[in-house]
Amino acid sequence: MGRAYEVRKASIQKTGAAKAKLYSNYAKEIYLAAKKGTPEIESNVLLKRLVEKAKKEQVPSDIINRAIDKAKGAGGEDYEVVTYEGFGPGASTLIIRTLTDNVNRTVGMVRAAFNKVHKSLGVTNSVSYNYDYLAIISVKNMNEEEVFNALLEDGIEPVDFENEDGEIIITVKPTDHNKVKDVLEKLDPNITYLLDEEGMYAKDKVTLKGEELELFLRLLNMLEDIDDVSDIYHNVNL
Repeated sequence: MGRAYEVRKASIQKTGAAKAKLYSNYAKEIYLAAKKGTPEIESNVLLKRLVEKAKKEQVPSDIINRAIDKAKGAGGEDYEVVTYEGFGPGASTLIIRTLTDNVNRTVGMVRAAFNKVHKSLGVTNSVSYNYDYLAIISVKNMNEEEVFNALLEDGIEPVDFENEDGEIIITVKPTDHNKVKDVLEKLDPNITYLLDEEGMYAKDKVTLKGEELELFLRLLNMLEDIDDVSDIYHNVNL
């Protein structure tokens, strides 16, 4: 329940973010997905599902199409995913996922945000070992036993499987993310996902108070204002 709650909270925060940044992040993600595989929606499962998710968040079709067209052509931006780990105020830790075409610019901006609260970035795995990388999917109006058995029959062992007031919440390793969706869509071709997220979830949470909490929120806001930052994960109870 804790992880599912975190995902819901993250989703709410996303919808409250500036539309321009939301559109920009999706354009970069779609570009990367199209670049990695075939730049055709029907023959690239990752791209197809990413486009479906973008449309659900009301990303305009012209932004989606431009990103795919850009991946088909030569030249242009060359985005990559770069992840940073850092130590915040108190016992807080953060993992910052970025989509960038200029690593030097991005790391400079991320480091500057930490410096402003007198904290620092860490090396790879200095923070992430305290997090689990998971995918969480939730649906309603499906038979719990039927779903669970279908997953097992397909060789998928959920990390967690819950039913909260008729909402089935499935937590799996990210490698099983698309497999779960294949199973669910076989059971219900018209399925609607209430949650469909991958992320880093802290194994243990901390509570900050007073000045430490103020500094942490300041750091969080500065990181969210960086255009290249797409996702921020942390271990603080908010």
